[in-house]
Amino acid sequence: MIDTPHVTQTAEAPMAFIHLTVPRAEIRSVMGPGLAELRAALAAQGTAPSGPWFTHHRRMDPVVFDFEICLPVSGPIVPTGRVEAGCLPAATVARTVLRGGYEGLADAWGRLESWIAAQGHRSAPDLWERYVIGPETSADPAEWRTELNWPLLGHSSRRIEPGA
Repeated sequence: MIDTPHVTQTAEAPMAFIHLTVPRAEIRSVMGPGLAELRAALAAQGTAPSGPWFTHHRRMDPVVFDFEICLPVSGPIVPTGRVEAGCLPAATVARTVLRGGYEGLADAWGRLESWIAAQGHRSAPDLWERYVIGPETSADPAEWRTELNWPLLGHSSRRIEPGA
């Protein structure tokens, strides 16, 4: 189940990330180790994430996932191994929250895509999902919350409130 989508403005977000390109079927086998590697690299630098982890998908492809496993940071980090420093740019996005397990992500993205089209917006090729509550904080998938963000093309950077 998803919350009612809305359009909002995001701020620029410094991040540490690992870029991966893998067949769709391999996503689960690379996600955990990649996140652990990212967390270990930050810990070795005495830096803690400044918020929940997220994945930034550079493009949607039904066969290949071209994406970044990301942790937001509040200050600079030193690239090490596969870990890079970057910044998620500010954007006007269509946003919703998936309530429940990750098996609902494909349907949730499809619903958000339909909402974007019905509102007369055009979506960018990239998108990101922020894992606000997940298995690391709750064993009950019914409590999980995944924030879906899809940048919109042709929008100014002014903030648009829900229902506007």
